[in-house]
Amino acid sequence: MTTDSLPQTSAGPAGTPAPATTPTAPDRQRRRGRRHITAAAKHTLLVVLSLMMVYPLIWLVLSSFRPSDLIFREPGLSLKGLTLANYSNGWTALGSPFGKYLLNSATLVLGAIIGNLFSCSLAAYAFARLRFRGRNLLFAIMLGTIMLPVHVVIVPQYVLFSRLHLLNTFLPLILPKFLATDAFFVFLMVQFIRGIPRELDEAARIDGAGHPRIFLQVILPLMVPALVTTAIFTFIGTWNDFFGQLIYLTKEENWTAPLALRTFLDAESASNYGGMFAMSVISLLPLFLVFLVGQRWLLRGIATTGIK
Repeated sequence: MTTDSLPQTSAGPAGTPAPATTPTAPDRQRRRGRRHITAAAKHTLLVVLSLMMVYPLIWLVLSSFRPSDLIFREPGLSLKGLTLANYSNGWTALGSPFGKYLLNSATLVLGAIIGNLFSCSLAAYAFARLRFRGRNLLFAIMLGTIMLPVHVVIVPQYVLFSRLHLLNTFLPLILPKFLATDAFFVFLMVQFIRGIPRELDEAARIDGAGHPRIFLQVILPLMVPALVTTAIFTFIGTWNDFFGQLIYLTKEENWTAPLALRTFLDAESASNYGGMFAMSVISLLPLFLVFLVGQRWLLRGIATTGIK
């Protein structure tokens, strides 16, 4: 029998398997086409979902330019009968200019931001850098308060501030911020401080710095992303708050924008939906501006605090 008559095998030298077949040009084109189709389907799905989420906002903006009698009679994204009358009428519909309520909201937000930045940063430094008895227990209790609904503590807080004669002022909504009551922001800053090398503290301590100087000159300048994140979240939460402001602010001169918007809806007479939508758009503008300006710091602050 000659070697030519032996069957040919696909094994290589020393019985090793033959190398994998290289994909041909048509195979590569088919794979590339499937990837393009998959990517197009994903992008189409994302666009559809994005439009579904943005649709209420677009409807709100368009409705703010439509007469009140057409808003619900002809729903949808109709451009019929657009007018600026809702903005001019809504601005003065409550007797006082709507800017007064926006100014009250801005005053309340400013106090809340200052309080959270001051108290939460100090509490976070204590939990992250100081060693004292019961630190872990107190930290666990603080984290547990995140799960505590505000409705549980609103009654004792109302009684307390009532006995202090602080109702119909901004103090019941601002003072708790100076006592580090927002445990989420304390936790966020603790996580950020733990990411700062302790060698910086030790170097400052060698130079004779104590805890106040270390906090002010070493830790605080490095906490800018966490501080900006806290400020943005505090701004959004306080500006949109309705329940707390409804409880403590009952006089018209102290109303904020959310409370003023509520008065556009009257259960006993005709409701001014056009004016309410117009003032709602104006009230949303500060939120969009703050988020657009601070989104870079917001993402950086969340990414560097271990909150994924």
